[in-house]
Amino acid sequence: MKRTEQLSKLSNSTNNEWDVIIIGGGSSGLGAAVDAATRGYKTILFEAHDFAKATSSRSTKLLHGGVRYLAQGDIALVKEALRERGLLEKNASHLAKKQVFVIPNYKWIDGPFYTIGLKIYDMLSKKLSLGKSEHINKKKTLEMLPTVEPKGLHGGVIYYDGQFDDSRMAVNLAQTAVDHGGAIINYMKVTGLLKDNENQICGVKVKDEIHGTEYEVKGKVVLNATGVFTNEILNMNDPNHKKTVVPSQGIHLVLDKSFLPGDNALMIPKTSDGRVLFAVPWHNRLVVGTTDVLVENPSLEPRALEKEIEFVLATASQYLTKKPTRADVLSIYAGQRPLAAPDKDGGSTKEVSRNHKILVSDTGLLSIIGGKWTTFRQMAEDFIDKAITIGKIPSRPCKTVNLSIHGNIPAEQVDRSKHDYIYGSDIPEIKKLEQENPEFAEKLHPSHAYTKAEVVWAVRKEMAEKVEDVLARRVRLLFVDARASIDCAQSVAEIMAKELGYDNDWVTKEVQEFKELAKGYLLVNY
Repeated sequence: MKRTEQLSKLSNSTNNEWDVIIIGGGSSGLGAAVDAATRGYKTILFEAHDFAKATSSRSTKLLHGGVRYLAQGDIALVKEALRERGLLEKNASHLAKKQVFVIPNYKWIDGPFYTIGLKIYDMLSKKLSLGKSEHINKKKTLEMLPTVEPKGLHGGVIYYDGQFDDSRMAVNLAQTAVDHGGAIINYMKVTGLLKDNENQICGVKVKDEIHGTEYEVKGKVVLNATGVFTNEILNMNDPNHKKTVVPSQGIHLVLDKSFLPGDNALMIPKTSDGRVLFAVPWHNRLVVGTTDVLVENPSLEPRALEKEIEFVLATASQYLTKKPTRADVLSIYAGQRPLAAPDKDGGSTKEVSRNHKILVSDTGLLSIIGGKWTTFRQMAEDFIDKAITIGKIPSRPCKTVNLSIHGNIPAEQVDRSKHDYIYGSDIPEIKKLEQENPEFAEKLHPSHAYTKAEVVWAVRKEMAEKVEDVLARRVRLLFVDARASIDCAQSVAEIMAKELGYDNDWVTKEVQEFKELAKGYLLVNY
């Protein structure tokens, strides 16, 4: 997956019409690209920045049915998410895995209450169940969660959900779409919509943010999958449209594994203000979150509010014997969920489920809002099916239910004791790079296992164009240890410059930009 090759597909097709044009390279857009490409449609996707730059790299790293939706009585939504969770564990075994969760019980009623609820959760997952929920005593709870607060503890409830690496999944989806003939291009900003004489959308104007070249691209249908930025594309279509997306911010603190040793995750179903709190092992760190705060405007780099930081630290301290402080935070990241605004008028908005909606504008623009990572495949199927239903493209069946995502290998072959398991079937190629050039086998940072070969691979095969692309979304160092990512920015920039043919000025600029960005992931000054 090289950007130059993807650009050549665009240049060679200037006078040709694409079947499907997708705006947005997050989970919704990439899922739609995979769905469309595998059905055989001529498909192209444009992402204004890097894949999963916004919401889709900032999740809690869970593939889950949604225990809280079950509590709200939304059985259909939970069933859909549990099915998709099970499919992902098979279709992307190198990234998706079973995660054991323990809910500690500090009231005697919590044991039977959560056990019964989670038995229903298990039942709804049917053949795709990851394991059976069960009630455990205090001793077993403390064995599974060694640092959970023992005072007042009655016992616990075990249940099973899924866990994954979000931006790695995004990269693999992009590769999957390319593997099936799709064209996927990052740093390609849609600047306008093309309309025919009947005021129907027939394409897009795009600008290459790296080289400055502008294109007009024709297509049978244009799909808007821009998440929290959906309103921007809708504004291009109709400046008077009503607001359709309300951003809700959530933050996560990343801590050392010593705050919760072992492989089990902690789940607090109801905190002091009614939110759910997770503490989940991820890449040999502990991800703790999340919050839920409505914000006025969407942002590419949202920043945690002080009240969010205080809430997560205080709640984690309430349930852990080792109390985290600001100085313990290795990285902090914020993401914004694209919540669907209430649709009071009905009309053109098609509510597929409470979790995602597909809107059809009078001009034929299709937009998808809401949703979450777990259900991206089903969302994509609904999205393409809608384009078929309104007559934009000919009918063809969905092919993604049992489709292997790029990198997929049998679950029993995945060795999670090694940091590079996320590459799946591409591991031998990266090892080959290290063998052919011993320098590539060197570590990027003495405290982390990532190697220089992974930077080279990210540039050559995963369309990484900036230092941030590598350190934030290809090897995840910014998210697991922001200080370490700053320390190795210079060497990453130098490797990339050599691969991409850039000069020292580019290196200096990239390092400076990345360091400024990374400071926002630190709670204590670097």
